[in-house]
Amino acid sequence: QLQASGGGLVQAGGSLRLSCAASGRTYSSYAMGWFRQAPGKEREFVASVSANAGTMYYTDSVKGRFTISRDNAKNTLSLQMNSLKPEDTAVYFCVARRGTIATMTLERYDYWGQGTLVTVSS
Repeated sequence: QLQASGGGLVQAGGSLRLSCAASGRTYSSYAMGWFRQAPGKEREFVASVSANAGTMYYTDSVKGRFTISRDNAKNTLSLQMNSLKPEDTAVYFCVARRGTIATMTLERYDYWGQGTLVTVSS
């Protein structure tokens, strides 16, 4: 089970830190990531990290602003979001896949959390 938290309302230019608590299994051998879905739009990739945290991927629109990290000892995943923009408004989902390699492909993720809403006001 993946439980995301940390969403909320923030002004443009502000910061939020999303967290994902993983339970029910050990995710240290799983790649993990974040996707988001804005109102009326399809889910899109945000960031992913390999099982050993050696590789990270980001969608172009968040590069330099968002940082993904994981703590395998605590079975947690985080997304630090800085310089937030109104277009970052979305429900953010924590995901994991049965494989060590990070990917940007939605269909390759096997486990999804319930999502946490991030709203950025202009």
